[in-house]
Amino acid sequence: MYDQLPTERVDPEGPELDRLAPAEIARLLLAEEERARAAVAGALSSIGRLCEAAADALRLGARLIYVGAGTSGRLGVLDASEMGPTFGAPPGQVVGLLAGAPAALTAAVEGVEDDSDAGAAAMQLLEPAPDDLVLGITMSGTAAYVEAALRTAAASGAQTALLTAHSGSSIVARQRVVLDLGPELLAGSTRLKGGSATKAVLNMVSTAAMAASGAVYGNRMVRVRPSNRKLRSRAERLVVELGGVESKRAGLLLRQADDEVAVAVVMARRAMDPSAARSALQAAGGRLREALS
Repeated sequence: MYDQLPTERVDPEGPELDRLAPAEIARLLLAEEERARAAVAGALSSIGRLCEAAADALRLGARLIYVGAGTSGRLGVLDASEMGPTFGAPPGQVVGLLAGAPAALTAAVEGVEDDSDAGAAAMQLLEPAPDDLVLGITMSGTAAYVEAALRTAAASGAQTALLTAHSGSSIVARQRVVLDLGPELLAGSTRLKGGSATKAVLNMVSTAAMAASGAVYGNRMVRVRPSNRKLRSRAERLVVELGGVESKRAGLLLRQADDEVAVAVVMARRAMDPSAARSALQAAGGRLREALS
């Protein structure tokens, strides 16, 4: 069974890596990234539909839930963990389930990919709702943990999707994104171009969904929380640029807005106090552009 998987294929014309200089291996791996890019480009239609589904979930106040094992699961956890610092996402809005976590974040944990009971139990703990989107990630398309988690989510009425490199995967999901990656330069090591393609797709899904939910204005992250000096400087610049005020005034408005950039911008542009600015944003569904119009 496993020897027939596209992710396990050995390229018969592939190079003998152990005979190559390290610099030559690096050159070949870079060339392989073009295949990852082409695979993502070839799946753009289905990726676009997945982005729409993720945006719908966040607009409805629901969750985006990633579930995976090994590299796939770690990449899901990574993307989910970036949503707070990047977009000011509240805890739990984007969730990453990793088979065998937390130990599996930094080391291999034996057998967890094949543990369907663990996948079902982990999903049950999240109590998936009908508006949630659950995205299973498995390049091989065979992870029992992912299959059981998606099945459990679907039974609860949640929206489901699958990201895989195996077109013949038996895992059932409402949507499917299949990446035609071909064999890895190092046979079976899907942390290589498989990981690059996965990361690219997750970037698309989460960024598109967050933009649709109002976390972006133009190409700026307007829900960034100034938790360090770099981010405070960025937040103040955003209020200067979008609010049309000087730096000193921007800092004052930001403090009055409890460090919420969008609130401070509405205060500046519409001459409102913090309470009124927050109400204007809420009435606009959290979208700064609408709140300013």
